[in-house]
Amino acid sequence: MEQRKKWDLIALSSIPLIMTLGNSMLIPILPVMENKLSITSLQTSMIITVYSIIAIILIPIAGFLSDRFGRKLIIIPSLLIAGVGGLISGWAAWKSTNPYMMILVGRFLQGVGAAGAAPIVMPLVGDMFKDDSQVSSNLGIIETANTFGKVLSPILGAFLATLFWYLPFFATPFLCMISLLLVLFLVKVPNKQEQPQSLAAFKNSIVHIFRKNGRWLYSIFAIGIICMFILFGVQFYLSSLLERTYHIDGIKKGLILAIPLAALCLTSYVTGKYIGQNKIRMKWITFVGLLLVTGGVLWMGFLQNLSILLVALSLCGVGIGATLPSLDALVTEGFDKTERGTITSIYSSMRFIGVALGPPLFAILITISQKTLFFTATGVSILAVLLSLLAIRPSQSSSSTQGTIRHILKNKS
Repeated sequence: MEQRKKWDLIALSSIPLIMTLGNSMLIPILPVMENKLSITSLQTSMIITVYSIIAIILIPIAGFLSDRFGRKLIIIPSLLIAGVGGLISGWAAWKSTNPYMMILVGRFLQGVGAAGAAPIVMPLVGDMFKDDSQVSSNLGIIETANTFGKVLSPILGAFLATLFWYLPFFATPFLCMISLLLVLFLVKVPNKQEQPQSLAAFKNSIVHIFRKNGRWLYSIFAIGIICMFILFGVQFYLSSLLERTYHIDGIKKGLILAIPLAALCLTSYVTGKYIGQNKIRMKWITFVGLLLVTGGVLWMGFLQNLSILLVALSLCGVGIGATLPSLDALVTEGFDKTERGTITSIYSSMRFIGVALGPPLFAILITISQKTLFFTATGVSILAVLLSLLAIRPSQSSSSTQGTIRHILKNKS
């Protein structure tokens, strides 16, 4: 990789890293918030969910705007908004008598900022590199930054909370400012080669693409939802389990939470390097990864021992770490640059559905029983396995998608 683009990639990698920290840092301290704010476990889970719900709605809009007005022009104000949201939540937690609703308002704004920042990175990487193998490899680095944020977040969140429980909220604006400066001064956006589509042409092309390629696209979206549902649900469950059953908190708790996430991060990095531009390989890595996830969550339904539970969780981490870079590459490389921002943003939006559903549904299901929780998660994981096996056919999907887009653009012109 040439030196110039290396610095671009470092700056871009800071965005998913920091957006992940801003959200996942809160997971280890959710039980603390429950006690400090005198709220229920379900209400606590909404601190994660409200962030995700607004992101689900706004991510596709941000993707479309980035296609029309430029990736950088959308990313920079989004980072500012995310920072303001963190300030509001932190100030409310610090100074207000009944801060819960204002914390949710701040988290809402963080979700708005996240919607316009992290998901735009994927299409921008696709814009910057012409060779498919470079795109796959560098998307793997972006996904690794994302997952490294998940590894670091429980440790950093738990450490900050030992000083003041609300300090993780205040970390967000500081981190967003760092990322904003990196993007502002280091990222050089490629010159636009094509005129963006009109809204009517854009809508027609998207409808046409989904009609012709809906089978594999919807399947990838569903798999992305399921992976994030399992990931965030299990982290929520483990955070509560460590504090309530094993009475483990602080830095030790953060380190334990980081173990399965470290497995995810390492696997994500290796997968991004290995898949290259081989879409058949991406499909089968996704399939095997989802089999590991299914085996891991099924195993957890029978476990009581914490050490063995962490092994099962790490198995899930390996599976998700193998799956996500493959899905990223399949989506990003399957589309022309004029549609890439919108399609990848829709995919990112779908992933946030899993983030939003995981904590509250796990909080509800665990009140029934551990087996109910993990057998339900197993059933959902089996669905993802079947979708990866039967619906993703990259040898057909990639070529037909590119052909469809070229056909639409030709007719439009």
